[in-house]
Amino acid sequence: MASTQVETVGSGAEKVRLIMAILLVVGALAAYYLLAKQGALAQWGGLAAGLVLAALAFFTAEAGKRLIGFGRDSVHELRKVVWPTRKEALQTTAFVFSFAVVMALFLWTADKTLEWVIYDLILGWRK
Repeated sequence: MASTQVETVGSGAEKVRLIMAILLVVGALAAYYLLAKQGALAQWGGLAAGLVLAALAFFTAEAGKRLIGFGRDSVHELRKVVWPTRKEALQTTAFVFSFAVVMALFLWTADKTLEWVIYDLILGWRK
């Protein structure tokens, strides 16, 4: 029987950091709208400063450290990918395009055949 792990925010300090990050994002948005009369530079400066502080608060928390670790692992795995050559990519693209055209022709033929069978042969509706 497999055990299911539930990850929760552990310590009180972690909760405080995450709440502080959320409050800083809300504060940055509020600063952006409240500083509208001071000009665009003050608006964007307040927004940027609040978001930078929120990012710092988040990335010092355990959840932020796990996110950074996930990003590093993703980049490491991405370096292992064997990308197709130009010739392979063009061949695969041509195959997919050809298959789509063949399927479109098949479905069109099936549609017209069923239309002819149902409307002309069975119902006798002539156009």
